[in-house]
Amino acid sequence: MGDPKYPRRVWRKPKRPLNYELKMEELKTLGTFGLRTKRELWKAHTELSRVRQQARSLLSLRQEVRAEKEPVLMNSLARIGLVSRDATLDDVLNLTANDLLARRLQTIVTKKLGFKTPYQARQAVVHGHIMIGERKVDIPSYTVTVEEEDTIHFAPESNIPQVLEKTKTENPTEAAEAPAEVAAEAPAEVAAEAPAEEKKDESSSTE
Repeated sequence: MGDPKYPRRVWRKPKRPLNYELKMEELKTLGTFGLRTKRELWKAHTELSRVRQQARSLLSLRQEVRAEKEPVLMNSLARIGLVSRDATLDDVLNLTANDLLARRLQTIVTKKLGFKTPYQARQAVVHGHIMIGERKVDIPSYTVTVEEEDTIHFAPESNIPQVLEKTKTENPTEAAEAPAEVAAEAPAEVAAEAPAEEKKDESSSTE
């Protein structure tokens, strides 16, 4: 165990961080999942590399040893929803970083509680508006287990549900009222322009 003042890094940078295609792909992932920095994405890649390394090492073991250690890995991954209960090591090797990012609290809150963007969900989590069961969780990168997923809800004192409901009810009315306002204003504009045209005709006739 190392000194707690100097924790070990839990992420590794890509070998070619200035590659254009890699940078564009990273930026797209950051926007899709609402990540704050690329470091959060690199943590997911590092964790995925660790899991896949464990799966490859199990494939190289004898059948007796593999049968003893494989359920430990599979149960831990199934617990957080990365694989199903009847998955194999090949399914573990096919995992991507997006699969890990999809199990973040921020991502699940975005889909489950009706936020428009993952950045709105991140702000709600950081400000303590989200609860898992009976406890508040203010860490957007928290990995949600399958059992905890159904217990995610707003804190009792949070006013975000009312705000979200208000925006949902206001947007359709604004869209419906816009054509009516345009239709009501159109005759007035036509009526205002009509006398002006009549005056021009009268002046031209007198001349």
